[in-house]
Amino acid sequence: MTADPQQTPSGRAATAFAGLHRAGEPLLLPNAWDHASARALAGQGFRAIGTTSLGVAAAAGLPDGAAATRAETLRLATALGSEPILLSVDAEGGFSDDPDEVAEFARELYAVGVIGVNLEDGLGPAARHAAKIAAVKRAAPGLFVNARTDTHWLGDGDGTLARLDVYRQAGADGVFVPGLTDLRGIEALVRRLDVPLNVLYSPGGPTVAHLADVGVRRVSLGSLLFRRALGAALEAVADLRAGRTPAGPTPSYDEVAGLAAPGGAPGHTPAGRVTKLPGQDT
Repeated sequence: MTADPQQTPSGRAATAFAGLHRAGEPLLLPNAWDHASARALAGQGFRAIGTTSLGVAAAAGLPDGAAATRAETLRLATALGSEPILLSVDAEGGFSDDPDEVAEFARELYAVGVIGVNLEDGLGPAARHAAKIAAVKRAAPGLFVNARTDTHWLGDGDGTLARLDVYRQAGADGVFVPGLTDLRGIEALVRRLDVPLNVLYSPGGPTVAHLADVGVRRVSLGSLLFRRALGAALEAVADLRAGRTPAGPTPSYDEVAGLAAPGGAPGHTPAGRVTKLPGQDT
């Protein structure tokens, strides 16, 4: 007798992740770029965490959106897949134009514990992107496929709904329209969709509360946290160079070191660990 996929641990996790996409109370999805950032976010109570392709690429010295970080993305997914979080991975366009290769990558992600994947069309042919989505759903039926269209990110928004309809018919579980910040336009799109709409939070755009009011069911932070972290580092070194004491919170050495230890969590030093000595810089 074949086991019901929804009753496996991965299946139950995928169902739980899908259930977090609620109207009126959208999933606020922070995006991590490495193991430490993911565990730190989990320590703040976020049950679901995504990855940011820009952060993963920049940390490795590779270009974003150029299908250059397949290995780095899988390596991070493998490290995080066993963590007690619901992990969604930004896979750019699947790192290939071949639907079968994209499906194989999705299968590898699902095998290490990933429960969601973002696939972006880059304004390429909608039929090709739909073929990728369909192939992924065949290879890993339990994987939550968030189909992204770049009509607003790279274009003027023309054809958004038509593309989303094609992706939904191909099996997408949710759709993602980064760059769309007009609240009335977002609300109109929500009314036309029968799957969760994911919006990329923009500091100059609608608040999370306003997005919830119009029915958005997922709000991603994308590369915002990674860019803010870099900005904070540059601000701190500028303050030091100018003779000022850097402001803002600074996790202790032991708090950060604890993120790498099994069972470690922000604010807790694992038992038996040697604490940092005064003047130790590493």
